[in-house]
Amino acid sequence: MFWHRAAAFAALILFVAARPLLAQDVTLTSPDGAVEVSGTLLGFDGEFYRLDTKYGELTVDGSGVSCLGPGCPNLTDYVAELALSGSSTMADVLLPALIEGFALRNGWRATRETRGPRDFDYKLSRGDNGARMAVFNFRVSNTDEGFADLLANEADLVLALREIRPDERQRAFEAGMGDMTDRNRSKVLALDAMVPVVAPGNPLRQISTSDLARIFAGEILSWADLGGPDAPIALHLPEAGSGLLQAMEDRLLRPAGLTLTEGVARHARSGDLARAVVADPFAIGIASFAETGMARVLPLTGACGFSLAANRRSIKTEDYPLVAPMFLYMPARRLPKVAREFLLYVQSPAAQIVIRRAGFVDQAPERITVDAQGDRLANAIASAGAEVPLEELQRMITTLRPLTRLSTSFRFETGSTRPDAQSRANIDQLARALEIGAFDAQRLLFVGFSDGDGPAEGNRAIALKRAEAVRDAVLVAAKTVDLDRVEIGVEAFGEALPMACDDSDWGRQVNRRVEVWLR
Repeated sequence: MFWHRAAAFAALILFVAARPLLAQDVTLTSPDGAVEVSGTLLGFDGEFYRLDTKYGELTVDGSGVSCLGPGCPNLTDYVAELALSGSSTMADVLLPALIEGFALRNGWRATRETRGPRDFDYKLSRGDNGARMAVFNFRVSNTDEGFADLLANEADLVLALREIRPDERQRAFEAGMGDMTDRNRSKVLALDAMVPVVAPGNPLRQISTSDLARIFAGEILSWADLGGPDAPIALHLPEAGSGLLQAMEDRLLRPAGLTLTEGVARHARSGDLARAVVADPFAIGIASFAETGMARVLPLTGACGFSLAANRRSIKTEDYPLVAPMFLYMPARRLPKVAREFLLYVQSPAAQIVIRRAGFVDQAPERITVDAQGDRLANAIASAGAEVPLEELQRMITTLRPLTRLSTSFRFETGSTRPDAQSRANIDQLARALEIGAFDAQRLLFVGFSDGDGPAEGNRAIALKRAEAVRDAVLVAAKTVDLDRVEIGVEAFGEALPMACDDSDWGRQVNRRVEVWLR
């Protein structure tokens, strides 16, 4: 009776995620023969069967049944397979590096085999006897295609350079894949950023986000409009369907009420884009920070004179405004054991080292002393006035001088109190660190900052509420933390420490943040 209920009811919320087998009819029978479930085998992960039955999609524990039918897997020779589809930026270097690191940690060999121009497999085998342990199948395309493959049940994991769209989320939910916006449905593997690039000889040294948006909207056509020679601007972008391109439209064009112009050269890989820009002194492109090659990256500037350059630290802290987290999305169904172990590995400290060596920005927290934040303090002094008097700056410096800033920061979705994707990952990361005692005998201070839009006192109150909300979210996630071993507090300084100009949406977005300081 227990087995029947587990198969027919509880299993409705448990799913299997293995590379789909050839659909075949099978019958699963309990040991006493009293219960049978028949249907089309959708998958087997070495532990659980997933069937499409007349009752709907069911998941059944393989240890309690026998399988009969042409689709039954060979239990003795079973090898877990995992299908990954999506972003070429992630599939070309990042995931292979992580898979090889995972194999090395387990004492396995990782062998790469090419299946086509853009598809390949990683086969993991034991080092002692050569027994096959797992196969990772890659279909390399872009973020759009990755989500399409997931919805078609042709992928188990999506490699994405943007968050899932509302229509994709709805279709995934209707297909029984769960709510893909839940925290357990995605992981941020590493961090990238959208950066404007030009040829090394281009005289332009920095660019405002408004000018950058107008260039790619076709409103600025000549370099003469930017103080350069009278020559047309050649535009280069990632291919249509690329998550990086879509993130650029979401973060750069749409807030300005602009749309992408025609006549843009498209590139399937960011490295190809950077090389094309280097070869043309009159070109400009939006590239992946991880793949700029010999192209020169332009800092972003605002009307007030503040400048923000993309580097590892500014991307980690999200002080650079065009950060693009690299996501791994997975449906709400059970993964093979080796896949579950891999997903634990990619969040580990060892994996952060692999990510950095592969040329990407990892998520390991860094400590930043006050002495290393001269530009930020200079901005604060330059912005001081009636709204932020000298006394408030002195209070801030007195509070923060003995502390060290962590690169772990928190920002919020536009027009919302919900933390953005990178910040949600930071909540989990900081919670794990608290649980393992990484900050025992230390003091963590959540410090809220705001933009300068509105009265200073009101902005400080809003910043304090955000700091309290982030602190509470971290403590909820850190279920096993011993609060007797670490001191946690909150503070707010409102608009006293601006990172960017307040004359644009992106500038205000950068300034609204919660930082973590440590002593």
